[in-house]
Amino acid sequence: MNFFIESELEEDGRWLAEISGIPGVLAYGATADEAMAKAEILALRVLAERIETPIIKRAG
Repeated sequence: MNFFIESELEEDGRWLAEISGIPGVLAYGATADEAMAKAEILALRVLAERIETPIIKRAG
């Protein structure tokens, strides 16, 4: 799996980093590197949670 981290400078001076391939994974930082590192950490936590949590299919 390959994911791409996108970052941009907000008007208030903070950096925002997002991994669009994983919903909800975005993080702010004082620098682009800090924001991207935080987004990467969050992505790993989200992926680990997906692995650890069984998917229960509902009868439809």
